[in-house]
Amino acid sequence: MLNFLDAPHTLHLASLEVGHHLYWEIGGLKVHGQVFLVSWFVIGLLVVASLLATRNIQRIPSGIQNFMEYALEFVRDLARNQLGEKEYRPWVPFIGTLFLFIFVSNWSGALIPWKLIKLPEGELAAPTNDINTTVALALLVSLAYFYAGFSRKGLGYFAKYIQPTPILLPIAILEDFTKPLSLSFRLFGNILADELVVAVLVLLVPLFVPLPVMLLGLFTSAIQALVFATLAAAYIHEAIEGHGEEEHG
Repeated sequence: MLNFLDAPHTLHLASLEVGHHLYWEIGGLKVHGQVFLVSWFVIGLLVVASLLATRNIQRIPSGIQNFMEYALEFVRDLARNQLGEKEYRPWVPFIGTLFLFIFVSNWSGALIPWKLIKLPEGELAAPTNDINTTVALALLVSLAYFYAGFSRKGLGYFAKYIQPTPILLPIAILEDFTKPLSLSFRLFGNILADELVVAVLVLLVPLFVPLPVMLLGLFTSAIQALVFATLAAAYIHEAIEGHGEEEHG
């Protein structure tokens, strides 16, 4: 039985709670405790994997070193394809961090049985299952976008907002923020929908039907990480390329 309105402003669907969080008070700020915990778990996994891969570097890589070098080459190719041979190197750490954090976060929600860990309120899930996480990632992309343009053009970068007419200033500013924000809503919606579908199928048909859906969820989770990182690199390239053309025009 599905209980949609068990508490005010809370949606309970097949034991997956939407809008019900464990809050921590830190310095007068409210922090989503479960998102904070799983985010640092994901960060810890990435740090440990990096340390293990670089602890004893071999000329002919194997094991975790081989896997991490493959991941690095993948991120380099992604950044190179979007930013070009001359511009991609400084942005590899940023693009790579975005991709790996989102990828591992998405898969952690699909592969780790977080619901076995009981919390006073809410429940553990993928960090990307929370709109606050995806919006924060989108804001980082916006800052990177502005930094890329500003570092290339200086204060002249902001001249684009009043071209060809100052009347378009509000629209130009809004456009720069809505592009990465659209990424955040797409990522949040897809991850939340995937977890809801799996939760409902586990409740209704607990044995065989959820398995193909879970495999499909792993695939779409990886694609969502790739799409976010690729478009983030494309937006940065747009900021760099546009002003590079102006300089040479």
